[in-house]
Parts: sequence; C-alpha cells; structure tokens
Amino acid sequence: MIANPAPAITSITHPQLDASNLSLSLLRLDEVHPLISGNKWYKLKYNLIKAREEGHRTLLTFGGAFSNHIYATAAAGKEFGFRTVGVIRGEKNDPFNPTLQFAVDQGMQLVYVSREDYRKKNSPAFQDWLTSQLGQCYVIPEGGSNALAVMGCTEILPHEHSYQYIASCVGTGGTLAGLLESNQDQATVLGFAALKGGSFLYEEVNQLTRVYSKKTYQNYQIVEDYHFGGYARANVELVDFINTFKREHGIQLDPIYTGKMLYGIFDMASAGYFPSGSHILAVHSGGLQGIRGFNERYRKKKLRIIVN
Repeated sequence: MIANPAPAITSITHPQLDASNLSLSLLRLDEVHPLISGNKWYKLKYNLIKAREEGHRTLLTFGGAFSNHIYATAAAGKEFGFRTVGVIRGEKNDPFNPTLQFAVDQGMQLVYVSREDYRKKNSPAFQDWLTSQLGQCYVIPEGGSNALAVMGCTEILPHEHSYQYIASCVGTGGTLAGLLESNQDQATVLGFAALKGGSFLYEEVNQLTRVYSKKTYQNYQIVEDYHFGGYARANVELVDFINTFKREHGIQLDPIYTGKMLYGIFDMASAGYFPSGSHILAVHSGGLQGIRGFNERYRKKKLRIIVN
C-alpha cells in the first residue's frame, strides 16, 4: 500500500480578501513529496498499485517536453521499482530541457513522435506499434487521468470540511473529477483551465465521473478567463503576481497552473463573484519543476519567476 502524506493547509490573508470578507486557505499538495509532486502523487498511486498487481515491470505514458506528468512518472518509477517509458510529443530536444534531463536521470526511456502521430496515441494502430517496439507495458494516459487517477484524487480533500468553494487547476480533468467525487454536493468546485478554449473539459470531467461512479455532477464550473493566452503562455502581469505572492506569503506558485488559479481567485474576489463570508479552499497542485523550463523559454522576453 502506498500511504498518502498529510498535506498542510495554509491560511492566506490579504487586504483584497478582507475587503470582500473572504477566507482563503491553500491545500499544500506541493509538499506531499519532493519529486512526485502535488496532484501527481494521487493520480499515480492506484495506477502503480494496479501495475504491480498485474505483474508489469514497465510504465509507459505520454506528455510534452515540459510535462509535470512525465517528470512525476519518471520519479515514481524509480522510487517504486518500475522501468519507465515516456512518449514525447515533438522533436528531440538537444540538449535536454530540465524536465527531460531529470526524466532521463531517473532512468526513463524517451520515445519521440511527431505531433501528427501523437494525436493518434490512443488509436489501436498506434498502441500496437508501441507494443511491437517496446513490449508489454502498463499504459498511463497523458496527464495520468483515468478512473484509477480519479480514485486517488478522491483522497485529496479533508474528510470533513466547511468550505463553500473548492478551487483547483484543470488540465486533463482527473483531479477535478476526484474532487467532485469526494466533495459530492458540499461545495461549489471551480476548475481553472490552464489552456485556451477549456469548455471541452466539461465533457472530459463528466466522462471520468461517469466511468468512476456513473454520476454526473452539476456543482462545478470550468473557469476559462485566466489562461493568459493558452497553455504555458504568460505575461508580465502573471509573473509579477507570482513573484509578489512568493514575497508576501512565502509560497511558490508555478506559471502554468497554480499561478493562474490564484490570480483568478483574487480577480474574481475583487469582481464580487464570491458572496461575503465565503470560505475558499484552493488546491496547490504542485508543478513547480516547470519553473526552470519556463524561465529558460521566456528569458528573451525578460519574464522570470523568482525561486530563491
């Protein structure tokens, strides 16, 4: 059995919240493990258990060149005794970026495929090709989102809570689905889309909960207004917010997911979205490994996340 750490809950105080009579707490999943960070711990947990039960020795998964999921799967494979293979979207990076260098250092084998072929990754023909090249593997989907990931993510929230709003980043929907399952109808759940055009995530989340429990939840919203131009896009305003948050609260946010979510919560609070007296729990889903790659990519634009 893989035991869950007990994440801390940090209270966030700020005049902007006080002005709206709001209480904000941050669930610190970024602290659950130094390498298998944040929500990835929960999404991988039952997949690793099933892989071991079925006698698999190799985990295979998918992601982009800066993927938190690739990073975490490589670390989990090394820690729990699995060989790992990462199918990477796009051309080979030479030299490796920090994410892929870490994955290789953990023993992960990288397989590069074109963006066109990557879009076919779930097709039977592509799966057959992978098997012919790599042998039998335990396959974990991109982002780690499947029914077993949902099961793991039902263990994120405190068993009992009095929050009116639960906020989380959303990329592939697995974490949000797990939060809905454990929350049931206690609070409104807000999923802050990290990518542009996130309305499709409703169907992704609904499909995951239908597979997991045959339920479709109505008490959630995909918030699409804080993607800052799309996945992994950012600007000076977002970077300044992240750096100011670190300076004022001593908590590191990342620019792909958690920075956008917290920015959105503060902006929505200023706009009067939350009723006076509301207590909000925001899930810090980790992803901090991506900061090094972000700083490298945006160096010419002079955007830099402060990490010291």
